[in-house]
Amino acid sequence: MKSPLLPLLLSGIFFLSTSLGHTEDEYLLRDAKELSIRGGIPNILKKLHSDSDEELRIAYLGGSITAAAGWRVKTLEWLKERYPNKNLSEIHAAIGGTGSDLGVFRLEQDVLRHDPDFLFVEFAVNDGGAPPEQIHKAMEGIVRQTWNADPEIDIVFVYTLSQPQLADLQNGKFYRSASAMEELADHYDIPTIHMAMEVAAREKDGTLIFKGEKPTGDEPDDAPLVFSTDGVHPLVETGHELYLEAVARSWEKLEEAGGEAKPHELGTPFREDNWEAAKIVPITEDLLSGGWEKLDSGENGNTIAKRFSKRMPEMWLAKEPGATLSFRFKGKEVSIYDILGPDGGQISIKLNDKDERFVNRIDGHCTYHRLNTLRVGGDETDEVQSVTLTLTDEKLDKREILFEKNRDDFDKNPERYSDHVWHAGSIMIIGDIVN
Repeated sequence: MKSPLLPLLLSGIFFLSTSLGHTEDEYLLRDAKELSIRGGIPNILKKLHSDSDEELRIAYLGGSITAAAGWRVKTLEWLKERYPNKNLSEIHAAIGGTGSDLGVFRLEQDVLRHDPDFLFVEFAVNDGGAPPEQIHKAMEGIVRQTWNADPEIDIVFVYTLSQPQLADLQNGKFYRSASAMEELADHYDIPTIHMAMEVAAREKDGTLIFKGEKPTGDEPDDAPLVFSTDGVHPLVETGHELYLEAVARSWEKLEEAGGEAKPHELGTPFREDNWEAAKIVPITEDLLSGGWEKLDSGENGNTIAKRFSKRMPEMWLAKEPGATLSFRFKGKEVSIYDILGPDGGQISIKLNDKDERFVNRIDGHCTYHRLNTLRVGGDETDEVQSVTLTLTDEKLDKREILFEKNRDDFDKNPERYSDHVWHAGSIMIIGDIVN
C-alpha cells in the first residue's frame, strides 16, 4: 500500500502543471506584507479570554500544506499553550491537491456542520494557476457560506508559497492568487497572514535554501536552513516552524489590536455570481444506469471506500463500460466529486447540445488514489440543462500517461493498472437537480 503522505505531494505539482492562459502581468499584484489586521479576530479572542469552559473548535480548510502534520498541528499546540485554560480542538478539513474551487463545495460537509469557532483558509498555492475571477467566486462563497451559518465565526486567510511564486514575493508583491484573495479580504474586512514573508527574505539573503536536500544532521551550525525538498511542501522541522512563527507573531498583533466582538455583516457581494450557493448532492440510484455498484465503507468493506469515507461518505463504482450517470439541473456549474487512481478509466461528458468530450480518471501522478474533481460545467441560462457521463470502453495506455518517474511502478505492478473503472462520490452543484 502506498504511503498516506503521497497525496500530499500533489498541491505543488498541481500549481506547476495548471495552465489556464493567464500571466501575472495581466493582473495587478498587491504590495506584500506579513499581516493585514483589517477587522481583526475579536469574536474568537472574546471566547478565548472568557471564563467559559466550552470547547472551541479551530478549523483548517486548505490543501496539502495544511493537511501535513506541520503548521496546522503546530499552531493548534501554540494556541493551547497560550490559552492553557481553554478546551481547544481542531477541525481538520485539508485535502492535498485541491483548491478553493473544491473547498467551497465541501465547506458545509467538512467544516460548518462541526460548528467551528474560527476558520483558517489556505488555498494560495493550489489556486496559483486559477484565474482571479474563479478565485473570487470560490473564496467569496466560502466567506458567505460561513457567515450565513454563524456570523460570529472569525476568518483568517493564510498564504503559503511555492517556488514559482517566490520571485514576486521577493520583489515586494503578492503573487496573483494571493492578490486576488486580498481583494476579497478588503471587501469583507478579513485579516490575512502571509506565512512565508520571512522565508522569501531569508532565501534572498542566502540564509535559507528554498529547495534542497533534506538535512542529515551533520551540517555545520552556520549552514543555510533547508525549507523544502520539492519547492512546495515545507519540512516539518524547518519550513513549517517558520510558518508557525509567522502565525504566532501575527496572532499577538491581532490580539493587541483587539476590536469589538460582534456578528460579521455580509453586505453587498463582491461578485453577484459568487459561489455562495455551492453544495454537494448525493448520487442516487435513479440517476444511474448500467454496471454500477455502491461500495461499502464499513469495517469489512471496500478498501478505497473506507480510506476516503471521511471526505466522501458514499462512493459508487462504475465497473463496466457503458455505466452512465445522467441528470437534469437548473444552475450554472456542475462537477463530480470523484477519485483518480491507477485503475481509472475514461469518461465521456455530454453537456446539453455541446460536443462530447473525454476525460481520463488517471493522470501522471496516479500510482495511488486521490480525491479529485471532474468538472462538467454549465451554461449561463435559466433553462433546465442536461448532463450525461459515461464510462467508455477505451483501453488507456496508462504507462504512457504516467510521468516517467512513475513508470517503474507500472512495470512492477501492472495488475494495479489493468482495470478501467470510475469511483464517483457525489454531485457538486451551484443550482438544483431537477427530477
